[in-house]
Amino acid sequence: MHRGHADRFQEFADEMVRLNVDVIIVVTTPAAQAAKRATTIIPIVHPAVIDPVGTGLVASLARPGGNLTGLSDCGTQREASGSSQGGDTSSVQRGCSLECRQPSQCGGLKETDNAARVLAVTLQSHEVRDVNDFEGAFARIAQQRPDFLYVLQDALMLGHRRQIIDFANQNRLPSMFVGKEWVEEGGLMCYGVRLPEWYRRAASYVDKILRGAKPADLPVEQPTLFELVFNLKTAKAIGVTIPPALISRADELIRITLHL
Repeated sequence: MHRGHADRFQEFADEMVRLNVDVIIVVTTPAAQAAKRATTIIPIVHPAVIDPVGTGLVASLARPGGNLTGLSDCGTQREASGSSQGGDTSSVQRGCSLECRQPSQCGGLKETDNAARVLAVTLQSHEVRDVNDFEGAFARIAQQRPDFLYVLQDALMLGHRRQIIDFANQNRLPSMFVGKEWVEEGGLMCYGVRLPEWYRRAASYVDKILRGAKPADLPVEQPTLFELVFNLKTAKAIGVTIPPALISRADELIRITLHL
């Protein structure tokens, strides 16, 4: 992918088929969809696909039924909303989400909206389809002055996380993400899956397939391990106090970051 565009995924998937590889490993949902269109025979393994049932990649999580299987993060937003209910949200009334509104993200968008309703928070969504949309989205968010920024992760957002983090911190805007790498680079907090564990699990799928297992018979796993991480230097820099109850639940506290 180049500059957040997935327009070459089909080309790459078709090339893998021509090479007659044993297994195709895909990282993003659009890449999985391209590989699925390219072949119904070569096994496809995904470590982090969003809503594989809703996007038609598999028939069901228990029995994928085709040549694609792996892990799905379709429960991440639900878990994140459940964890946030353990803290005090009485002072949080208005938030913004930054998202790339693709069909592959529909499940995550729905769960985010449901969580906002449960917490009685007004959530204004801002869509970013490519790198040229960031400037306009940032301008609208700055004008609205929300209480927090929540970023739905995909390849485009992840590839431009430095830009997003800098915007949030420069505007003293508390930010929440779903991956630890955001917090390590200066984001305020994250609650999400442990990506290294996901990729290790995906490797086990590849091993089973190379030993003769059929993707159709390997259930799609959902995450069971989540981590809560805070960047305390960022909190201090933007004037946010993390409640002790949340600090006590954190898996990790980052006290030093190189870019702020």
